[in-house]
Amino acid sequence: MILSYEEMVKLASSGLQAAGINQQAAYETAQFLALAELDGLASHGLARVNQYAEHAKNNRVDGKAKIKVQAFKQSAALVDASDGLAFPALRFATDLSVNLASATGIGLVAVTNSHHFGVAGHFTEAAARAGYISLLFGNTPAAMPMVGGTKAIFGTNPLAAAFPVKGSNPVVIDMSLSAVARGKLLVAAKKGEVIPEGWALTALGEPTTDPNEGLKGLMVPLGGDKGALLALIIELLVVGLSGSRFSYEADSFFNSKGNRPRIGQLLITIDPNLSGRGIFAKRMQDFLGVLGKEEGIRLPGQRRFKQRALGFGNGVNVVDQVVEEIQAGIRQS
Repeated sequence: MILSYEEMVKLASSGLQAAGINQQAAYETAQFLALAELDGLASHGLARVNQYAEHAKNNRVDGKAKIKVQAFKQSAALVDASDGLAFPALRFATDLSVNLASATGIGLVAVTNSHHFGVAGHFTEAAARAGYISLLFGNTPAAMPMVGGTKAIFGTNPLAAAFPVKGSNPVVIDMSLSAVARGKLLVAAKKGEVIPEGWALTALGEPTTDPNEGLKGLMVPLGGDKGALLALIIELLVVGLSGSRFSYEADSFFNSKGNRPRIGQLLITIDPNLSGRGIFAKRMQDFLGVLGKEEGIRLPGQRRFKQRALGFGNGVNVVDQVVEEIQAGIRQS
């Protein structure tokens, strides 16, 4: 079904409100889910509405949560998402980190008691468009084993980085540390498709092409041991600075029932003009100039921006089953 951005926001927001999410949180969350659809990232798009709605219905997320700032220092702050949806808290934290970086040169904001936060690059992109370097790390419910292990111990633990480019779109690097984002299994399952071997393992550690078995099992780390160790670094940074739960303490997002995940995120925003001489902007232009001389090179994030422009103009084809699930939830409320 072809939907415009506005139609996706309205549908997603209505679906979330029908499950008891307050209007503001539902609307802000819907904006990010619709943006993911525009960017061609359906795994973090409207397919998540029913998941979040079920979490609200089963008390895994607080639909009436209010964001709090628990602690505040000159260049650092701790934001409490209060068991609510992550998007309002991350939007608040991004703005706060930019304000801190503007005042002191760097802003470090940890988010605790949080939830699934969608496309990490959307938050770093926003900071980069304001002229700042931005890094974002997050832990997720356990889905990958430690090096040498066979049990899920930490999450796919996404990371994103964005760098401003004068007069152009920022460079945005966004990835999870599993071979693919776990949400791709969710989309494949809804479409009744198989997944490539090498994406996931069954609960017994066997390779699988069944997305449902993969969702119940383990994700394969990106790059083997190196991906697992990078995920460990993020786990220790995020939990250590936010006081959130470790990945193995949070029940899977893909289960309607379970505990409140209370995972965390960590934002680091840097003013690139610390020297006041425009060095960063100049060196970025020098580097991009070198890259531009080689045919076929594609900068991270640029395909996403092209897809977004097409989506705004032509709408997005959202999986019929996803739309029907949301509409059914609204009717039942």
